[in-house]
Amino acid sequence: MLFEVWAPKAQDRVTLRLGDATDHPMIRDPLREGWWTADVPASDGARYGFALDDGAVLPDPRSRRQPDGPDGLSAVVDQRAYEWAVPWRGRPLPGAVLYELHIGTFTDEGTLDAAAVNLAPLAALGITHVELMPVCPFPGTHGWGYEGVSLWAVHEPYGGPEALKRFVDTAHGLGLGVVLDVVHNHLGPSGNYLPLFGPYFTDTHHTPWGSAVNLDAPGSDEVRAYLLESALAWLRDYRFDGLRLDAVHALADTRALTFLEELSTAVDALSAELGRPLFLIAESDLGDPRTTTPRQQGGLGLHAQWNDDFHHAVHAALTGESQGYYADFAAEPIAAVAKTLTRAFFHDGTYSSFRGRTHGRPVDPARTSSHRFLGYAQTHDQIGNRALGDRLSATLPPGLLACAAALVLTGPFTPMLFMGEEWGARTPWQFFTDHQDAELAEAVRNGRRREFAAHGWAAESIPDPQDPATRDRSCLDRTEPTREPHTRLLTWHRDLIALRHSHPDLSDPDLATVKVAYDEGARWLAYRRGDLRVALNLSAQPAEIPLGGRSGQVLVTWEPVEPPGPDGVLRLPPESCAVLSGG
Repeated sequence: MLFEVWAPKAQDRVTLRLGDATDHPMIRDPLREGWWTADVPASDGARYGFALDDGAVLPDPRSRRQPDGPDGLSAVVDQRAYEWAVPWRGRPLPGAVLYELHIGTFTDEGTLDAAAVNLAPLAALGITHVELMPVCPFPGTHGWGYEGVSLWAVHEPYGGPEALKRFVDTAHGLGLGVVLDVVHNHLGPSGNYLPLFGPYFTDTHHTPWGSAVNLDAPGSDEVRAYLLESALAWLRDYRFDGLRLDAVHALADTRALTFLEELSTAVDALSAELGRPLFLIAESDLGDPRTTTPRQQGGLGLHAQWNDDFHHAVHAALTGESQGYYADFAAEPIAAVAKTLTRAFFHDGTYSSFRGRTHGRPVDPARTSSHRFLGYAQTHDQIGNRALGDRLSATLPPGLLACAAALVLTGPFTPMLFMGEEWGARTPWQFFTDHQDAELAEAVRNGRRREFAAHGWAAESIPDPQDPATRDRSCLDRTEPTREPHTRLLTWHRDLIALRHSHPDLSDPDLATVKVAYDEGARWLAYRRGDLRVALNLSAQPAEIPLGGRSGQVLVTWEPVEPPGPDGVLRLPPESCAVLSGG
């Protein structure tokens, strides 16, 4: 087996440690500067690591498995050993309904195999793709996954590489595509040995996590290749259908050909090679449609991006919250929802009080397919980064939760739900960690308390991230769907998703055809998607909504309503919504 490692920081030698004590000298690759190789027999599961000069034995930067966690030896993985049970032709993003889930809290067991057992209800619900939060190794057993290291490996407490393949195989057998959240903008503080090997990070730029990943300084060619090839490995070796790219705005990259363009080019090429659709979804705070504009038109060529502006508008309209980045949306929240439904971004060159400057760039509805934006009312970020990790269901009545579902599932964007949202889960989803370094654990605990103390929270009320009970509280309660109002909400989500799949108007990607009317004071909003109309009353009072046109048929409704009479007015009960045809 050929072992190889990029270690330009090694001065004289690199040694391969195979097993417990068998050392093999590596030789410099004459064709690749900084690379060292050794051809040594090894089988699947064999433990190994690399020692640079007289240093300690370190895990492989490109390790496919870390059986003992980020600090242990790496293990050989024979990717050909797994026999895939399901021939898979892929499932494209247009027309999709995504479902974000976290392996560690989707079930009490917190494993990939346990999660796979619970995929069938998602397929029955009408979900088309599950989006896994990061699965790379991180310290301890439980965590969000955004402090991962070993970007080619799978967190061992989740089940490791074989379990991930079983999960993907099970999902594909149910007709579900699978998307993986990957983090290229930083690595975790524990178990990160990359700086000992080479210039993976640079002080040329700084990020909230410290020195930036090196995308444009000397040595960045190999760093970009490291990230790019790890991304392709997930799509090729594990048969993922797409990747969600975490916080691409934090990728400091001044090169003429950006890393994201390189990545999108490579993914499109792999898609053609494999003969199945593959896609990239960006999380971006830039408000820039060029993120998803095709490369041929001067864009980065990513296939979709999360739309936080839509989330913020919906959240402000439902809750009335106005702190932080909700301030601009809360001034006229119904109007903010209306704008995002027709223009995607709320901040499209407008002033952002949260940022203290203008922000964003307009989306051209005539040229931009609406499926390129993901619409959601809740995500791991928008729940877990709250002080108490409270979901909308903690404070909103079922009727407003139903309105949130209607906005997401009948709106123009590719919809996404966060796990448990479909039944209005009351369990929180809180920030939790399992750092093994006591000093780091205390720093994270105190940092969390300081952050929210600045916003008026008492320190003792902030859940301790290191307390196992914080993770346990965040696990879904799977008995909830058998009780009201959860049963009714689950049925409502199923009906809306079925409607989306059966009515082409709801998956029409033409953003320019979406027509919206609203009354800020009366707190109602109605929009038209082709031959369908969606009406929402967010008020605690009944609403009379002038839909005009001929009388239509009520397709689904949260509370019983009659179709509009000759006057074209729909009389909608408080905190309710309906979808109608005709008119």
